[in-house]
Amino acid sequence: MAAPAGHLRPGRYLAFFALIVVALYALVFFTGSGKPTPKLGIDLQGGTRVTLTARNPDGGDPPRDSLEQARSIIERRVNGIGVSGTEVVLDGSNVVITVPGEQGDQAKALGKTAKLGFRKVVTSQPVTPAPQPSTPPTSGAPSSAPPASSGAPGVSAPPSSPANGGGGAAGAPQQQPDENADEQTKREIEEARNVRQSPDLLSTDQAKQAAAAEKAFASLNCAPNVSDPLVGNDLTDKPLVACGDKNTMKYLLEPEFLPGTEISDASSAYDTQNSQWVVNLNFKGDGSRIWGDFTSKNVQKQAAFVLDTQVVSAPTIQSAILGGQTQITGRFSQTEAKDLADVLKYGSLPLSFESSDATTVSATLGLASLQAGLIAGGIGLLAVFIYCMFYYRLLGLLTILSLGLSFAIVYGVLVLLGRWIGYTLDLAGVAGLIIAIGITADSFVIYFERLKDEIREGRTFRSAVPRGWSRAQRTILAADAVSFLAAAVLYLLAVGDVKGFAFTLGMSTVLDLVVVYLVTHPLVAMVSRSKSKFLSNPKNLGLGAVQQLGSDRKAARTVSGRPNVKEA
Repeated sequence: MAAPAGHLRPGRYLAFFALIVVALYALVFFTGSGKPTPKLGIDLQGGTRVTLTARNPDGGDPPRDSLEQARSIIERRVNGIGVSGTEVVLDGSNVVITVPGEQGDQAKALGKTAKLGFRKVVTSQPVTPAPQPSTPPTSGAPSSAPPASSGAPGVSAPPSSPANGGGGAAGAPQQQPDENADEQTKREIEEARNVRQSPDLLSTDQAKQAAAAEKAFASLNCAPNVSDPLVGNDLTDKPLVACGDKNTMKYLLEPEFLPGTEISDASSAYDTQNSQWVVNLNFKGDGSRIWGDFTSKNVQKQAAFVLDTQVVSAPTIQSAILGGQTQITGRFSQTEAKDLADVLKYGSLPLSFESSDATTVSATLGLASLQAGLIAGGIGLLAVFIYCMFYYRLLGLLTILSLGLSFAIVYGVLVLLGRWIGYTLDLAGVAGLIIAIGITADSFVIYFERLKDEIREGRTFRSAVPRGWSRAQRTILAADAVSFLAAAVLYLLAVGDVKGFAFTLGMSTVLDLVVVYLVTHPLVAMVSRSKSKFLSNPKNLGLGAVQQLGSDRKAARTVSGRPNVKEA
């Protein structure tokens, strides 16, 4: 039970609260290199949200452990390039990547599945006739290295390595396919899609697999405006037809002989000798051995680097590449080379994904959302202020002051959480803060109504404060405990934006107790002990009516012979 008003020392409580505020804002302004403002989510400052949907080869639900591993790998990729404020979470069988700010395009590249595999090329040919005669590379056919300026894809050992494999196959001249396929083209592509989904390809009969793969290869159309399904559902032990060289070449590939998980490191570099950007790969022990054996046995044949069912490069192997050091060349810009190196460096995913949704919010729209949230919060505060001033008068001023101090603490905590754990405030979090205004105001209402109950019983304002607080604090603790428990359960079970709502609601509920105990109750005690006639006037405190009622009840009890209520 709280001490009587005469024993309470409000100055100590207020001094302790002031010390907390000073320490908090000392951390805000004098630690960290960022601005003294909370980090904002994409719906408040603009950004990108990408949803990747997992695809399981057998058509069932993806294993939970594989999804968690994929989420962890994507998170490492994003963190590896320094994209701050990024959130990578699981939502069912989806991986949701949220990137605030203007780094969304870079995060989109790292959010790709990057399932890398190495396959032997059976045959390849241009998708459309080339403007100049050229002989497409085929399996077993020698190929000379193109001039460096051509930018043709290739694979080789680094120049410093004694096992220099040379360049790769010359790519077909780049075509510009029609962006808007007509209805006939779409029907042809749909028919080709049905061919490429033939169950013969999934058969264990190698002859059937080969026949189905050749039929699918003949019908493959690498139109950029149509999403072609994967042959064999991208199973590593089945043949695959795939597009490459910016959709100007198509390939018939054997089953995968080396997975991308055998890559130990990848980096981008500028090849000054050939004036092009390249990606350097280092293989692990087993991968180095497998790659060395394959290149030794398949000289003058093509090997395809297949990334997300697209052939990144299909060079001709001119000699064995030993030692595990390999170099990918192609028409890479500096950004493309770095993006490819990053996704390879941080690992292939255990599942295949497809982008089912990508939302980009402009900074202008984010600013409008932030303004709308601030306006909503301002209207809520104004409504509380008007109610408190009308109903509680000077006690209402204490409510307004307490709400202001509560906001100051919440703001400082949000800034520090953004720096320390990367917490970002979004619209859902703003909604949690606005609802917390009502929870905080409820604590004051409970306290003041308990004071009125005591005064109705005939007590003075001074004697009613400790008794009213003793009864009110139990109710306040119970109410805030229920609110915090609800927020905690919601935070543990929810994902995405709902987590932000639950977090801010729970945090504001805890800070509400700090303000009520260290500010509101001490200030009310100080007012009750004040000798000022203005502050001691019940009408100015909004207590005139209840004090008059208390006096009438006290007089009635005296007339009836009942003893007066003993003052505390």
